Amino acid sequence: MSAMNPVVVRVRGSQRDDSGEENTIESMALGRHSVKNGKHYVLYEDAMLDEKAKTSTVLKFSNEEVVILRKGGVHQEMRFREGAETSSMYRTPYGDLKLSVRTNRLRVSLGLMEGGIEAEYDIAIDGRYQSSNTLQVQITKDEKQKD
Repeated sequence: MSAMNPVVVRVRGSQRDDSGEENTIESMALGRHSVKNGKHYVLYEDAMLDEKAKTSTVLKFSNEEVVILRKGGVHQEMRFREGAETSSMYRTPYGDLKLSVRTNRLRVSLGLMEGGIEAEYDIAIDGRYQSSNTLQVQITKDEKQKD
């Protein structure tokens, strides 16, 4: 794996349910970026999911696929592949849910130390449609940190 380089991770997620109600959340975190076997890895702590317990998040991505792994307040794996539906378990302190993600659009722009991810996807929980979503992730070099 290449050296872990300091980055700033900006995440914006929007969700629209059946009734048309839309919610948007945004967060920013400091993280570390590396490349291994042609895949990019970004590690950061996410307080967006649970304000009391930070969640360790790993973004693993290439041009064809994005995987989000979360451990901490929740345990989750979300896999995005354009035109595909993937399933995983979403583990919370309140119980486990079967999560299905259907990716309608996926765009990944990669640079040496910077990049962006845009995904449009639908979520179903235990087989029932929940929402249509967009995810935007911007990864930029952290100019304030030394490598």
